[in-house]
Amino acid sequence: MTNPRPALGIFWMVMTGLNFVAVTALVKHVGSDVPAAQGAFLRYVLGLVFLIPMIRPILAARLTGRQLKLFAMRGVAHTLAVILWFFAMARIPIAEVTAMNYLSPIYVTIGATLFLKEKLPPRRLAAVIIALIGAMIILRPGIKAVEEGHIAMIGTALLFAVGYLVAKQLSGEVSPAVVVGMLSVTVTIGLAPFAIAVWVTPTLAQLGWLFLVACFATAGHYTMTLAFAAAPLTVTQPVTFLQLIWAVLLGFLVFDEAVDGWVVVGGLVIMASVSFITWREAVARRSVTPSVPATKL
Repeated sequence: MTNPRPALGIFWMVMTGLNFVAVTALVKHVGSDVPAAQGAFLRYVLGLVFLIPMIRPILAARLTGRQLKLFAMRGVAHTLAVILWFFAMARIPIAEVTAMNYLSPIYVTIGATLFLKEKLPPRRLAAVIIALIGAMIILRPGIKAVEEGHIAMIGTALLFAVGYLVAKQLSGEVSPAVVVGMLSVTVTIGLAPFAIAVWVTPTLAQLGWLFLVACFATAGHYTMTLAFAAAPLTVTQPVTFLQLIWAVLLGFLVFDEAVDGWVVVGGLVIMASVSFITWREAVARRSVTPSVPATKL
């Protein structure tokens, strides 16, 4: 990276967090009125307009059979992850969804060790264990009920991690536009049969809200790219914790959700662990752990 600009990177990462919290709020607003699979499908279909600039790079890439299989694998993982995320959003508080999403980079670290033969030295292993303790602080099994939405979010984070690891393999072979564009194509196709199976006729208002979801999700990925271009992950990663603060405030002020201090504490523990792993990778000049918003819609 040439001429890093930390302040600008922090600004763009703050904007990224706000964009993704807007995505969360809109999906929460639509709620269970639209089935999870259909809501996810409509979000991607309505977002295909943003795919137009990526068509030429995809066609020019001349993807091999192996690459197509990897893109398909990522599409399947992301399809299931998005359905589970929409499902969870309609059932548990925004703050809990946001905090549990922080686990995805931890799963990426574990997956990179198991499948990509990355080393997991003692300090990083300790950070992973601490992050999982953070998850237990949020869930508190035996003290409070672990609901369907919590189970769905665990699955979401795991599947997003699978998708990231596949994308990591492809990122050195094709351009970012192809990686992003193929994700949109494969997930839209993957969601279609699930959506058809539960289809209800959406209202114009619901279509409008889901189009806004697509707009804010696209904007979030764009501002995240600007943040990465301006500053290293070691600067931008800790800023993603603000997303939990916005989510807590949003849930409390807009959706009348109680503020659960344990969720904030658990999220902080996970975020601290992710930030430590990111710093260690920067010291070792690796790039395995994604920024938390990178696992989003």
